[in-house]
Amino acid sequence: MSEKGDSSAPLLAGRDLVKAYGRTQALRGACVELHAGEILAVTGASGSGKSTLLHCLAGIVRADAGSVAYDGLRLDRLPEKRLSELRRSDFGVVFQFGQLIPELTALDNVALPLMLAGAARAEARARAGTWLERFGVRGQEELRPGEMSGGQAQRAALARALVTGPKVVFADEPTGALDSLASEQVMTSLVHTARESGTAVLLVTHDAQVAAYADREVRLGDGTAVPQTGVAA
Repeated sequence: MSEKGDSSAPLLAGRDLVKAYGRTQALRGACVELHAGEILAVTGASGSGKSTLLHCLAGIVRADAGSVAYDGLRLDRLPEKRLSELRRSDFGVVFQFGQLIPELTALDNVALPLMLAGAARAEARARAGTWLERFGVRGQEELRPGEMSGGQAQRAALARALVTGPKVVFADEPTGALDSLASEQVMTSLVHTARESGTAVLLVTHDAQVAAYADREVRLGDGTAVPQTGVAA
């Protein structure tokens, strides 16, 4: 791995990743690289290991073998406390169903990562409001997730993932529970914001139309990455 800050090196790289859950082998030596500012789609059939790969790269779970390097740091060697700090400061994560806290308003859901990082509540809420507006959820700030449409809730989840200014956003089937119109709105918002801020995106999806938003595609088959191809002009 090159020295930290080397622009020619991948921002994030998983090498020879192996992960099993009991007798189920989810990853069998998968390798993947993500560069700064790049949008990378990870595709494959159900059960091919896509979500497991994302979780390993994000430091949510540890691989049984192989390495994960982020900006010169070996994530697989870091203690859990340091991994948690990185996930709060450098990583944003969006899941298929958003996983917003149902008891909190949209505004407080988006403000929460800022408050966990030490921001005052008033400042965090002000910044959260700006991000909700950027994602087209203006006027929904005081609604709880159950009172919002699926597309609105998912865009609020994107705002929460990006509000801290992460270097990498991990999006695990972010449109999987949405209809085609809401899916397009969510992906347009994500891609526009990522391009504008220079944020790298690792996008797990089974949908070819969603994958088409990416710069490159890695297809997983039986836990192993198939050669990467460009999908964008």
